[in-house]
Amino acid sequence: MAPKGKIKVLILGSGGREHALLKVCLRSPRVSDVFVAPGNGGMAMEAKCYPVDLSKPASVLDLVQRVEADFVIVGPEVPLANGVVDALEAAGISTYGPLAAGARLEASKAFSKDFLFKHKIPTAAAETFHRLSDALDYVRKQSMPIVIKASGLAAGKGVVIALTLAEAEEALRAMMEAKVFGASGDEVVIEEFMQGEEASIMLMVCGEEYLMLPASQDHKRVGEGDTGLNTGGMGAYAPTTVVTPEVERRLRDEIIVPTLRGLKADGIDYRGTLYVGIMVTATGPRVVEFNVRFGDPECQVLMPMLETDPVEIMESIAAGTFRSSSVKLRSGSTIIVVLAAGGYPGDIRKGDVIELPTQLPEGVDIVHSGTQRLSDGRIVTAGGRVLGVVAHGATLKEAVKKAYAVVPQVRFEGCHYRRDIGYRQLRRDEGV
Repeated sequence: MAPKGKIKVLILGSGGREHALLKVCLRSPRVSDVFVAPGNGGMAMEAKCYPVDLSKPASVLDLVQRVEADFVIVGPEVPLANGVVDALEAAGISTYGPLAAGARLEASKAFSKDFLFKHKIPTAAAETFHRLSDALDYVRKQSMPIVIKASGLAAGKGVVIALTLAEAEEALRAMMEAKVFGASGDEVVIEEFMQGEEASIMLMVCGEEYLMLPASQDHKRVGEGDTGLNTGGMGAYAPTTVVTPEVERRLRDEIIVPTLRGLKADGIDYRGTLYVGIMVTATGPRVVEFNVRFGDPECQVLMPMLETDPVEIMESIAAGTFRSSSVKLRSGSTIIVVLAAGGYPGDIRKGDVIELPTQLPEGVDIVHSGTQRLSDGRIVTAGGRVLGVVAHGATLKEAVKKAYAVVPQVRFEGCHYRRDIGYRQLRRDEGV
């Protein structure tokens, strides 16, 4: 049994987001023990990891009961969409994350679009298609660029910004005919292209009560200056001033409040993280997409921005007792620089030994994502985004300096990273 007042926590997931959540649990005075399933190489150095099929709620429930967890934090989207929270809560296990009904906001882009239109929340014009011929007929009548989205879950890779009609047709055939995203491409959403600057808005939601974490920006392209292929994210920082006080006011009034009211009106008791991807356009903020979990790598820069214990926040949200007025945020800025494997985002190298610094400066941490711990204790590469260097500073410039001082101390064959994470904000800070 956990000591009175303390809890055993199980974190579900294996990425950088989950390693960041593990670190806050390890620091929390609320937590006596923390376990991870399935985890990664870095997490295995800090906690007991268990193999589990996250897509099967029954397997997760069995593990939760075996380790006698009091509280479960769900990291990725697949178990949420498959109803793991529903299964755990039915068994009386307190869990952070939305029920399957709420997870449809990410699991189906068509559902998400219908929700936005129904509740009159600003977003891009769009149409949904189930037949390739109908989608091709439609796209041939539209102006370019245009956005093609696989409706189902595609690990963040099911979106194509087509600059030409040929690219749009190729994307549609790949999704609906070649099934590059499997059943996720059986339904596609075709959207107007929105001009502006993107920002990631993470909300910790308890019904209509919510905490808006500092606005952050991800860097999706593999190359400096946002060039090259799209990735799962090469780095992020927070906060970003692209979300000005006026943009934030409109964001709350026109997007966040109507979204939470809409969920309630539709009978969805939403408790967990709601990630609102927005485009800051000339006419105001508009919704790009919803996700129903923390972003990765945004989670890694947002957890250090919380002065209040994140575990206490998540516990109170799961219990339905959360009040945002009790939360304190830290000042300053946080950045993460992602170190990727050779070949990423294409065919990647795996199994390369990683050399890590033995000591880190204050305010700097290393968060693992695509790593594996071998039986002899060595850590090797096991995924595209291998790990990230996270740094907090009084200013973004200071955080950037801290992070990039440590990055070269992490070594593995084929390692590559962007050298300009946070560049837009740095230019704004300098008045450029």
